[in-house]
Amino acid sequence: MTPTRLSVWVEDANPIYRRGLTACLEAEGIKVAGESDQLVRAVDPGEAQVLVFGASDGRLGEVVSLHHGASNASAVALVALVRDQHDPALIDAIEAGVPGILLRDELSPASLVAALRTVATGQSAVPARLLARIIESAAQGKRHGAFDIGAREVSVLRELAAGSDTNEIAGQLAYSERMVKRIVHDLLVKMNCRNRAQAVALAVRHGII
Repeated sequence: MTPTRLSVWVEDANPIYRRGLTACLEAEGIKVAGESDQLVRAVDPGEAQVLVFGASDGRLGEVVSLHHGASNASAVALVALVRDQHDPALIDAIEAGVPGILLRDELSPASLVAALRTVATGQSAVPARLLARIIESAAQGKRHGAFDIGAREVSVLRELAAGSDTNEIAGQLAYSERMVKRIVHDLLVKMNCRNRAQAVALAVRHGII
């Protein structure tokens, strides 16, 4: 059976950049379901599986609000494009639970497509080099808080903060991959987080790691 072709919606205020993204994705075999300079409604999962959008023009909050507030829009994964690692939109995107974050000026076709495919499966796609910036920012606003988190979960959080994936965490802590996935799932529920990167930022902010 032929696998379903990934479909993406592109939103960016810069028409040249937006059309460039569209051309790049189509050249990589990704279906571009539509493009816009400013969404006025949530993208329906029947239209596209992923929305990639420019987050540095003050639109982040509106885009996230549209999709997190829609009853069926949770099926549409978000990938935010930020200017650089010092862009305030980077931290805002993490705290809003956006699963995919990329630096717009350092995009390559391969990194973009990989991120889109990753978030489409429900996983997060935040480059490891951005985690240090996220942790630094979270540490500056550190405050103590209470979560019902045990030592095993803290160990997994530390590995996530180091940029380790499920397989690497399993190897480092001598757990099965299934156990790691269960611990991560429990962490996200306890911390009310949408993805791993958001959990790491929150853990640092609350002095857990």
